[in-house]
Amino acid sequence: MSEVHLHVDDRELASCVACGLCLPHCPTYRVTGEESASPRGRIAAMRAVEWEHRPLDGDFTTFMDLCVQCRACEAVCPSSVPFGRLMEGARETLVDETNYQPRRWRLAYATLGHHRLLLAGSTVLAAAQRVGLVPRRLGLGRVPLQRQPLRATGADVWLFTGCVMDAWQRPVHQAVIDVLGRGDIGVALPGKGADCCGALHVHAGLADGARRLARRVLASMPGDAPILVDSAGCGAALKDYGRLLDTDEARAFAARVFDVHEWLAQRVDRLPKSVRRLPYRVAVQDPCHLRHVQRTHQHVRTVLAPYADLVELDDEGLCCGAGGAYAATHPEMAGDLRERKVEAVRRTGASVVASANPGCIMHLQAAGLDVRHPLELIAEALRGG
Repeated sequence: MSEVHLHVDDRELASCVACGLCLPHCPTYRVTGEESASPRGRIAAMRAVEWEHRPLDGDFTTFMDLCVQCRACEAVCPSSVPFGRLMEGARETLVDETNYQPRRWRLAYATLGHHRLLLAGSTVLAAAQRVGLVPRRLGLGRVPLQRQPLRATGADVWLFTGCVMDAWQRPVHQAVIDVLGRGDIGVALPGKGADCCGALHVHAGLADGARRLARRVLASMPGDAPILVDSAGCGAALKDYGRLLDTDEARAFAARVFDVHEWLAQRVDRLPKSVRRLPYRVAVQDPCHLRHVQRTHQHVRTVLAPYADLVELDDEGLCCGAGGAYAATHPEMAGDLRERKVEAVRRTGASVVASANPGCIMHLQAAGLDVRHPLELIAEALRGG
């Protein structure tokens, strides 16, 4: 193979000083104890390819592919190494230069941008799940057979609906609409093109596909109204459109994007008090892209605390193993990470878990936990329990 240059910034690649503070926060390193499964080890492998002209061999691909891209390392890095960008660039190079993403996965990612096809496929998947044809090792939560249509209630804010979130977690969207309605906040639904934010494509190294989807999303929610997102992964992706597309339009769009909890935290007084608090304790699980990327996880507590008794996990926010498509591509590692999260939940004694990301919700539900989106819990409290 000829000399290859990674899609990374050399200055960012050089910014890691190999101090090792990231190691205890890396989920794959915690499980394996191997340097190659740590951020420091992966950066060393990238440097070997970029600066020493090592080949894009199987070992390099394995090192890059095993990363769950939780970006917990970024939150503790004293040098502010943008590890997420480095990983995305390395995987984009693997897509360009190797068969890193096989055809079946490329087709799966392509389906996310065709919402009717995704809805039809989800219904078939749900039916297969009901008759036991979906392997449990995939860690897939229960997919709905039917979905109730959503209806716009105004134009104060947009609600990004997306792909998997709308196909598998549409009741969360309805809960958001209901809760905002109790605060006299009208919700508009996107026009054509908001089928998928492109987050999974970016994670998989399919950057060109992500850019195509991002341009469609920009056109689907015109104007200057705030754009609320109830999926942590989607919110992180939309907020990064300025970098992904590198246009003034994309940067202006990204500035309008808020996680729904982030936006509500400044307006919590507009919501009515509940008739009574929820009659159970709630353990708060922070999705990685809310805690480590958007860094808005505390807002979940702000908006949920008036309605429920909250308890914290003692696992320092380690990844649950969902990781977008990670649970499907690396079921064993995802299962190990999930078991650690389940044990942390059980130590709290809480009967319900609040999580603000569809992948986390379904991944943990598949382990037998009662997991719900925070806005679903608020909607329940406002209904009187």
